[in-house]
Parts: sequence; structure tokens; C-alpha cells
Amino acid sequence: MTESVITEYDGKDRDRVARIYRYGPGGVQVYDSHDRLRRMYKFSPGENMMTENDPKAPAKVLRRFVFDDYGMLEETFSFGNPPRTYRYENGGQQIVMREGGDYGAVGKTYSFEGSGVAVTSFGRDGSIERVYVFEPGGSAITIRTGGWYGEVERTLVFDRIDPVVFRAPDSFLQFLSFTEKSQREIDEAIDEEVAKIRAGSGGNRYAYTGPRNTEGSGNAEPARVVGRRGPARDDDSGIDFITDADTPRDVPRGPPGSRDGGAGIPFEERWQSATNGREGVSSGRSTSIPLDERFRSSREEDRTLSRGRSANIPLDERFQSSRDEDRTLNRGRSADIPLEERFRSSEDDKDELTPGRSTQISYEERKAGRRLP
Repeated sequence: MTESVITEYDGKDRDRVARIYRYGPGGVQVYDSHDRLRRMYKFSPGENMMTENDPKAPAKVLRRFVFDDYGMLEETFSFGNPPRTYRYENGGQQIVMREGGDYGAVGKTYSFEGSGVAVTSFGRDGSIERVYVFEPGGSAITIRTGGWYGEVERTLVFDRIDPVVFRAPDSFLQFLSFTEKSQREIDEAIDEEVAKIRAGSGGNRYAYTGPRNTEGSGNAEPARVVGRRGPARDDDSGIDFITDADTPRDVPRGPPGSRDGGAGIPFEERWQSATNGREGVSSGRSTSIPLDERFRSSREEDRTLSRGRSANIPLDERFQSSRDEDRTLNRGRSADIPLEERFRSSEDDKDELTPGRSTQISYEERKAGRRLP
């Protein structure tokens, strides 16, 4: 088996190389766009195993992929990355990836269909995350995001190897392992593009290409930059800013503190725009439902009250407990006290009433207002 080359391009156009895979009998070596070795995979056919080794230290194993009749087990040797299992289901027409082992949560599902493989993410409520489309002619695999007609994310062109080889479930798992992009690689690619734009070699189509108002251009005042919402400031950054040319100039201003530009629009004009000249309020959708259909559900309900559980208890059993109760009243303790003893205490408590001091004053003296001494 001679060494085969897989060239990966960003997007649909094949003008910007992202990565290069050198696929040989001993393993796979992954190079970036600057021809730097970024990943290294080694095959162990006798053990049905593939390992990812550190390019700077080839003897150091970073990940290990063990293949069996039920799928593949991915073991990672870096801290914080749990293992993942890929198991065949539905007669080999589907691969389920679980995070954390055989009994972990389902992360993604790979479904083999007519022209490729659809990847469904469990967190997206069953919607397709991306698809691997095996293009007709057997020379490329297109990776699309969002569905079969989504935007092209990557294009892999094969040289001296047929992509149909990776249509088998076990071969696709191997292909998926060495073509998967880590978040670190995605961030590095974004940083590289940002650096190109800042250096001026990226050809950004949104950059301002008109004349700049600088001090050496013959103008009376130095260059000033008008921000979107801030005051004008001196431009000493060397970056071209586009002024607020797309901001409407005749927007009526509202009262102080108002952020709504429509505060100065009369109410009649707003109502005219909302109703489009229609008189009155349009009828709702519920008016098209007949009354019989609305109240049908309430009529069909069974309104018969069910017999309670107490109805099964005979009356004799209900009142038996009250009949069994002893209703004889007990004699109180006061019944033991003789009547003579009862009234004796009341007679002993009677005191002779003494005449008051006011009896010494005659009626005439009381009318005259005499006071007691």
C-alpha cells in the first residue's frame, strides 16, 4: 500500500488548503496549511488499535482507539477529557456515541444513509448537526453543516485512495478519528485569520478603501473618527473607520431621556400605519369555530357523580358505635354535701349592715348643700 494524500479545504472553493493528511500503512500524519506536523496516528493491526501520539515526542500516547465487533472505544490520557464509546446499532446502520463510557449520556448519533452519513447532536433535539456527503465520482467528501443542503464547512479531496473505503462503519470511525477538529485547532485558525486581516493581507471586503483624512492631505483640521455612539476622537490607531453614513439624519427626536426615535410621530399616523387604513379591529381566528364544536367537549363529559365509599357501609354499622356508648350521667361531687351544710356557710357569711354617715344629715341640710365634716 503506497502513501495516499487527503487534502482538506475550508469551504466549497478549493483555493485555501486547511490541512493535509498523509495516509500510509503505518498510520496517518496530519499537517497544517504551513506544512507543519500537527497530529500523528499509528496503526496496530494485530491489536485492532490506533493511537494518537505527540508529534514532539512520538513515543508519548495521547489517545488510544480500540476497535471491536461492537464499535470503538476512545481512551484519552489527558486530564479532564472523559472517554467516549461508539457502538453499532440498528444493524450497523447507525453509530451512537456516548460520553463517559458504555453507560454515559448519548452525545451524537451517526446515521448511514444513501449518499453519506448524517450526524445528529443529542443537545439539538434531534436536528442534524452536519453531514458527510460522499460526492459522485469517488474523489471527495463534502462536510455540510445543518443538513444535506447546508453550508459547506470542509471539502476533503482524495488522491490514490477511494473515499468509498470509509463508507463501512469501522472504517468511518477511523476516518472520523483523525479528521475531527479540536476546539484548540478551531481557535488557532480563527486567530490566524484575524492576524491576516490586521496585517492588511487578508483582503477584507468590509474595509474602508476611500481616501483618509490625515494631517498630510492638505486639509485644515487633523483626521477625526466618528464613532457609532461616542463623540469624535483623534485617529491615532491607524485603523480606517467608516462614519455613520447609514444613520438616518431626519429622525424626529423625542423628549429628553427618550431612546425611541418615534416619540415625535403623531398618534394618528401610528394608528394609520398599524391598521393600514382598515376601520375597526379584525375578528380573531376563534370566530371561525362553530359554537357546537366549542361546547361539544363539555357536553360529552360524564357529569354523573360517583358513589362514595361510605355508601357501602350499612346504617346499622354506622350507628352501632353510638348505641354502644354508655350515656348514664355520673353523680357529681356536690351531691354528697348535705343541704344544711350548704346553706350554713351562706348564713354565717351574712353581716349586719351599719348605717352610713349620710343618715345623720337631714333632708333640708342636704338641699342646702351641707358637706360632711
